[in-house]
Amino acid sequence: MKYYLIAGEASGDLHASKLIRELKKLDSAAEFRFWGGDLMTKYAGSQPVAHYRDTAFMGFAEVILNIRSIKKFIDLCKKDLLDYLPDVLILVDYPGFNLRIAEFAHQHKLPTHYYISPKVWAWKKNRAFKIKEFIEKLYVIFPFEIDFYKNYDYQVSYVGNPVVDAVDEALAQLPSIEQFKTTHNLGNKEIIALLPGSRKQEIKYNLPLMLKLIPKFPDYQFVIALSRSLERTFVENYTRNADVKFVHDQTYALLKCAKAAVVTSGTATLETALIGTPQLVCYKGEHLSYQVAKRIVDVKYISLVNLVADKEIIKEYIQYDMTEKKLTKELTKLLINCDYILEMKAGYQSVRLALGESGASARTAKLIYKSLNFDSNAV
Repeated sequence: MKYYLIAGEASGDLHASKLIRELKKLDSAAEFRFWGGDLMTKYAGSQPVAHYRDTAFMGFAEVILNIRSIKKFIDLCKKDLLDYLPDVLILVDYPGFNLRIAEFAHQHKLPTHYYISPKVWAWKKNRAFKIKEFIEKLYVIFPFEIDFYKNYDYQVSYVGNPVVDAVDEALAQLPSIEQFKTTHNLGNKEIIALLPGSRKQEIKYNLPLMLKLIPKFPDYQFVIALSRSLERTFVENYTRNADVKFVHDQTYALLKCAKAAVVTSGTATLETALIGTPQLVCYKGEHLSYQVAKRIVDVKYISLVNLVADKEIIKEYIQYDMTEKKLTKELTKLLINCDYILEMKAGYQSVRLALGESGASARTAKLIYKSLNFDSNAV
């Protein structure tokens, strides 16, 4: 069968690649065409129509500034879909782009599934009506999404969270702290991990302030987790005068070895919690984008950890609340306050229990496979 997948950022590339791997186990004749990144390329065995490095535009201001480029990508995708005519279109998160493609696919009667629901429960709730109309099957990864979609009389499938899969798989083969430090030429000091994001604009607005923490903690070494989607030379533009080291595409290993982490909000907050590293969450963006988002986003928390727990487990410092003084104070607590750390880790455990067992990718692949009228005994 022919599968067409669209992922638009690093986390989507990761989870879509695992889905491709599981689909290949079920369907020996599977063919894949996709928009995504290096991991999808690895498992699909072919090159993407477009790499997410070129298609990921984040924030209202950036979208407006790049509206022509975005339209060109959408037009290219529509044409490519009709040329390829897949047996199923599988959209992975990335709602601004994917929901437009979903409507187009629906008009052309292409079976359309969605893996990792857009966060319509946070903002633009009216998008739930579009999802119900255009998406045949929706696979959600947070338990509370089931009840959210019930309000729209739309039955969805909770498959578990793929981050659990990724972390469990990685933890089984991570090096020891000593091995990690030796491999990456790190000193003997304990590590503070900096996770400034996977997009250039996240680096621009968040990393400079993170780096100001370094002189405040001379007994520790700071190490940046460099995303596979970013070139080191770009990040080095912001770190020329900073005593900081890098590891590339080794985020889980870095987090496992770190005493604490400073994390830009996103999937990384959940990954950090599942690994068990004490963290603070921060996020700063372009001023206009923040002002617009502040008026339309309807959630109590910005981090996935707190959203899943429905209470504050980790501190969040957003936009103007993200100051050197506040980050320094919180990071100090994460390093020396044992009771505070134990309480946070207990919260992490409750989040892990809420997300359920690993196996999200395999469960999703089986549901997709069955939906294509295969013999259910085969799975």
